[in-house]
Amino acid sequence: MSESTAPALAAVLFDMDGTLFDSEKLWDISLEELAAMLGGSLSLETRKALVGSNLYETVGVVHHDLGVEADEQTSGEWLLRRTKELFAAGLPWKDGAADLLAAVRAVGIPRALVTSTHRDLTDVALANFPPGTFDAVVCGDEVTHTKPHPESYLTAAALVGAAPEQCVAIEDSPRGIASAEAAGCAVVAVPSEVPIAPGPQRVLVSSLTEVTVPWLKTLPARLAAGTVGASDNRPPTQ
Repeated sequence: MSESTAPALAAVLFDMDGTLFDSEKLWDISLEELAAMLGGSLSLETRKALVGSNLYETVGVVHHDLGVEADEQTSGEWLLRRTKELFAAGLPWKDGAADLLAAVRAVGIPRALVTSTHRDLTDVALANFPPGTFDAVVCGDEVTHTKPHPESYLTAAALVGAAPEQCVAIEDSPRGIASAEAAGCAVVAVPSEVPIAPGPQRVLVSSLTEVTVPWLKTLPARLAAGTVGASDNRPPTQ
């Protein structure tokens, strides 16, 4: 493929929990409190399996793990309300996240937030971003199928007017990565709570401090050429 026909970067699509914010630690608190209220404690294996899942899927897994019969609507509403309290008290940024968002915005590349979190809770988190940070926001309760289904990323790409293969997704969880890759995006994977294996559509980085905008611009062409997962595709350290 010649340089003139290689796809250009049209948008960057950001996951939220564990990618932009170190918010999985806040979910740890609300999930443990929910489990205690239900008379038990979550196993570490179950907690890791919940990374990247939506609200009511999470509640169902918690109930199953604890072996309790409880109303999912009631548990879900309690979990949402408690997590909102924790989010409102302050969300810690992941290293490099705010700077990367600002850099992508500064060069005029469209940006979308793509999260499995419900809109009600996402709106609390959005208060931490400068106005105009995102051109589109897709939440878990605004799609029919949440991650790992590709619908969230396909929706986000459409909202910013970009073909998925011209988008780069920034993700931390296996569910989110699977969603973005199924949509056709190249993925920058930043492992947070669970390990991420290498793959042909993803590049693994240890922190967003490693990521530069010029390097992001190379990824759609590398995806088309089948070299995104190659070892020499890691970004230069800033």
